[in-house]
Amino acid sequence: MRVISRVRNATKYDKARWLIIWSSDLLLLLSAVGFFDLYVRWQMGLPWPAVVTAAVLLLVFTVLSTRPFRIAVRGGKRPTAILAVTGVIVLLLSVLPIVWVIPAWLGLITAFARRTTIIALSVGSIVVINLYVTLADSFVPELVLIQAVMTAIAVGAVWANLRLWHLTKEAHEGQEALSRLAVSEERLRFARDLNDLLGQSLTDIAAGTARAERTLRSGREAAAAEMFEVRDLARQSLREVRNVVQNYRAIDLDEVLASVRAVLEAADVRCTVRAETASLSPETRTLLATVVREGATNVLKHSEAERCTITIQDGVLEMSNDGVHGPVGPHAPNGLAGLAQRVRAAGGTLEAEPAREGRYLLRAAVPA
Repeated sequence: MRVISRVRNATKYDKARWLIIWSSDLLLLLSAVGFFDLYVRWQMGLPWPAVVTAAVLLLVFTVLSTRPFRIAVRGGKRPTAILAVTGVIVLLLSVLPIVWVIPAWLGLITAFARRTTIIALSVGSIVVINLYVTLADSFVPELVLIQAVMTAIAVGAVWANLRLWHLTKEAHEGQEALSRLAVSEERLRFARDLNDLLGQSLTDIAAGTARAERTLRSGREAAAAEMFEVRDLARQSLREVRNVVQNYRAIDLDEVLASVRAVLEAADVRCTVRAETASLSPETRTLLATVVREGATNVLKHSEAERCTITIQDGVLEMSNDGVHGPVGPHAPNGLAGLAQRVRAAGGTLEAEPAREGRYLLRAAVPA
């Protein structure tokens, strides 16, 4: 059950990684053909000690073959010991010869060797095995074709999967970088606005204080007048700073809805939006926009949704998706739990829980 729950709740990035690894494991089917080959040879008179020894070696090779590609995906060091042991097994099995393990072994080292090395080893293995078979019995053209096709499939599949994994990883890192960049740009804009505002205000306050200091020598009344102006400048600066902070906190609901829909669609989640926002107050719009943004984040991170519906009517937001299965853990204090407190402080309610027909519903009701 834990495995099923883990698969269902995995992110798309993890699912892509698993799919690439599992598809690479299909190369082990080449080794599995070797067991059938041994069975046929045993029926044709191969001594059973040789069959058992070869089967054990083949089993060890199959088990060890599951590791190298996973290590390559994690970015680990080349598993020299595993590649060396499997290489020795391939040499021993080639005496019979069990040619099916050779393409599989070439696929293992593809993730850690240069292309020229892989090509040279592939061509060399085909030439050596067919020369060995020719000297031992006779030339078999079909063997050349089979070995060439199997080698091309094994090596090409690993190359393709590695390339696909690198592209997937770059895309995932690119999305994270864009998110960090958006936050950095917003912080930079806020810092620039404060600098433009406070820089001039503090300069005026400093100049007014200096004038008050000079006029203090000639008369207290003139100095007091200057200090009153400084006080007014300070109060005006405080109001302007508060306006900047309020505008910074304000989020445009319509822009957030459009952005969330585009992001979900890009993640292969069909998103339907039906929102009546014209009659909402600025505070309500900002609060609902925050809830929508957090809900979309949860859809992308913690579900495998294929459809998402967002409706807003009379200050009531309902955001549902079909990607949550099984029990749901407690909400993070800096996520929906924190938003619930903000909504309650504004006189509203926020609920997030599984609904009927396998859907998950996020509902926020605030004064319109």
